[in-house]
Amino acid sequence: MIIAVDGPTASGKGTIARGLGKHFGLPVLDTGLLYRAVGLQARKMGLDPDDPMDAARATEFPDMLLKEPELRTVACGALASRVSVHKRVRAALLERQRKFAAQPGGAILDGRDIGTVIAPDAEVKLFVTASLEARARRRHAESHSRGEKLTLDQVMDDLAKRDERDRNRAEAPLLQAEDALLLDNSDMTPAEALQAAIDAVEQAMAGKGLKAG
Repeated sequence: MIIAVDGPTASGKGTIARGLGKHFGLPVLDTGLLYRAVGLQARKMGLDPDDPMDAARATEFPDMLLKEPELRTVACGALASRVSVHKRVRAALLERQRKFAAQPGGAILDGRDIGTVIAPDAEVKLFVTASLEARARRRHAESHSRGEKLTLDQVMDDLAKRDERDRNRAEAPLLQAEDALLLDNSDMTPAEALQAAIDAVEQAMAGKGLKAG
């Protein structure tokens, strides 16, 4: 069984995906981390993340880069949003994501185009979202916990720009799949959001006569 978890930046989809993975015993792939790695690799190589050819060169990053704590920073997130608009970058990472999704027993993938491009035949699809204000507060708290000195307004501005790029890029824009279940967790605690996601997935599975694993 494949569970696709899509949504905008800082919507809580990563936390929900990991929680679902633990609950259902399925491996989880944070696909956004792949794009963050490309962005970071481009910067390390002195390449231009806005140049299609430069960004494509950065897709050949070493696997060890995925363990870099720096990938979780706001700056790296902005780089990821910039490299993800390029067709060559998305094509280079497509097979890696689909291979993960196709493993025996199933998997959970979270990102922005899982239910529409990577795994359009996923048995269960969630679209996790929250208001811009709620997402900015969460990301601001996360950044401060890492020692970053960004203001709430700066974080909100960054998220608004990333939303614009993600929704309007030519390649695999951020969209809610027609058959995805919408989960707006603006006013939920992380625990409440996870429980709502578990309930939604279990109801969808029951409706299709499915079992996890």
